[in-house]
Amino acid sequence: MNNKAAGLIIGAHMSISDGYTAMVRDAISIGANAMQYFTRNPRGSGVRTFNEEDIKNALKLLSENGIPCSHIIAHAPYTMNPCSAKEDVRRFTIDIMREDIERLEYFPGTLYNFHPGSHTGQGAEVGIKQTAHCLASIMTAEQKTVVLIETMAGKGSEIGRSFEEIRDIIDAAEAENTSIKGKIGVCLDTCHINDAGYDVINDLDGILERFDLVIGLKRLRAVHLNDSKNPFGSHKDRHEIIGNGEIGIQAIERVINHPSLRSLPFCLETPNDLAGYAAEIALLRTLYKD
Repeated sequence: MNNKAAGLIIGAHMSISDGYTAMVRDAISIGANAMQYFTRNPRGSGVRTFNEEDIKNALKLLSENGIPCSHIIAHAPYTMNPCSAKEDVRRFTIDIMREDIERLEYFPGTLYNFHPGSHTGQGAEVGIKQTAHCLASIMTAEQKTVVLIETMAGKGSEIGRSFEEIRDIIDAAEAENTSIKGKIGVCLDTCHINDAGYDVINDLDGILERFDLVIGLKRLRAVHLNDSKNPFGSHKDRHEIIGNGEIGIQAIERVINHPSLRSLPFCLETPNDLAGYAAEIALLRTLYKD
């Protein structure tokens, strides 16, 4: 496949266990021209040793295949919670995110995606302020990495279940640290917003109009393309293979072709292996209207 000629920017969540170069090579092998990976152990805090030769080779491979770093999503681990009621957990999160962002400067323009956290009984207003403070504390005017807040399904005490909550996080972070204006974006997850009560199947135009009104489409930088195991408004967050879930292939086709979304990087987080991702990517390319 010639990635330089591909109109659809599509990839999948890849393993980093064998290094950055191997990850890029695997992504290219499945027809991807975008990719996502965990910055460290998703259920812990362990991080692989930085190998500058590996980074150099990965950057060369990306360049040769016409894949910019802005098509790469580095996903923060699930163990972080910037709005935990426990101060030590919030401090751990700040330390992890600051280190991640520093390391990502080796891949200028990479998108750093994170879950805004669970307020653990403190209330959404407190949680929003704490997550905003985390961002204001770790981000700098000089960084080349754009930090993305992911839209959430709203299970338990998650914040980020509505566009309004995400806007409030951004506004508070930029008010506290005015030097980071424009460096915070959003990653829209199709499964999450379906489960949160945004009708992806019947009202995609309305969803994006609302997003533009509340947050601004200029903030939307990437899409997690996932079907959902659960029905609209379930607040459960369980991803499904494209076309096998409650959202369905017709709605997903409208997502990848929507004028407000079609030029963004799409990333699959479906329950799949490399062969399954390759099949999904091939299918989505047939549905994309150049």
